[in-house]
Amino acid sequence: MSFQAVLFDCDGVLVDSEPITNGVLRDMLEERGWAMSAEACMRFFIGKAVRDERAAIEAHTGQPLTEDWMRAFYARRNAALEARLGAIDGALAAVHAVHEAVAGRIACASGADRHKVEMQLAKVGLRPYFEGRIFSGHEMPRSKPAPDVYLAAARALGVAPARCAVVEDTVTGVTAGRAAGATVYGYSPSPFGHGAPEALRAAGAAQVFTDMAELPALLGL
Repeated sequence: MSFQAVLFDCDGVLVDSEPITNGVLRDMLEERGWAMSAEACMRFFIGKAVRDERAAIEAHTGQPLTEDWMRAFYARRNAALEARLGAIDGALAAVHAVHEAVAGRIACASGADRHKVEMQLAKVGLRPYFEGRIFSGHEMPRSKPAPDVYLAAARALGVAPARCAVVEDTVTGVTAGRAAGATVYGYSPSPFGHGAPEALRAAGAAQVFTDMAELPALLGL
């Protein structure tokens, strides 16, 4: 298929943020009484909005998930990202090549809050490629695994979802892209964990790849 637009997830696809964000979340949940390993926290929360797991957090901590706590989490998370965030290996070159090939019809469609997405893209030098085409699941009726954020991105680009490629690294994200009607490419740099190749394929990824440098060729661009 000749794709007319390419829609990228952000965390774990463009920026190597997930270990940083989940490290902060794990520490803050342990402070409230929910102790788990870094690996367990990644498995439980990757690809999800923290607010969407309110019931589990309140059940394990015995405390309400308050707006004050969420603000404190965002502040600590953002400070850690500002200090340590880097791009996924090969992401800058891949985005540049894809951007050129589809005449700029690319978007970033993330389940994260807008401030986080825009800050991260700016920090690693990717924001100019996505300016005006950044979509947050927090601003949609439903976040991933619902398709809303991908449908909004495709609509803004004026491209039918069936002519869009989606690049994702989690089962939640692959599910969202498939529900939107797009063809999903699963990025899985590790054979283990939340984005293991077999899990992404089972969720509906058309192809799974391990190196971001492979992406333009995989998309036929």
